[in-house]
Amino acid sequence: MRIVVTNVFVEDQEQALQFYTKVLGFEKKSDFPVGPHRWLTVTSPEQPNGVELLLEPSEHHAVGPFKKSLVEDGIPCTTFGVESVQAEYLRLTRLGVIFTQPPTTFGDVTTAVFHDTCGNLIQIAQK
Repeated sequence: MRIVVTNVFVEDQEQALQFYTKVLGFEKKSDFPVGPHRWLTVTSPEQPNGVELLLEPSEHHAVGPFKKSLVEDGIPCTTFGVESVQAEYLRLTRLGVIFTQPPTTFGDVTTAVFHDTCGNLIQIAQK
């Protein structure tokens, strides 16, 4: 068994696509209609055939309160691995990304947390 798709809930799929590709640097993998929405995934350019991230509409009634609670408590909905948290922090800050936690080291892991413009907190981490 392996992970092939994971998701983040987003309010606007097109806005999310722009942020996740143009700012974070992911590449669009799949994009086709599913009812009133799209099956819209991105992947890492380092692993184009790796795990896909589904930019899933936040329409289910449980999603709004769930996302709001996570953000209020400062809990990221997912984590992306990076070579250097400090370098990504500087790059993303220059692009206008808002961080809720600057680079912080916990043991042998360094993390930082930012808003993804789609209602989520995202963590980046390096070991």
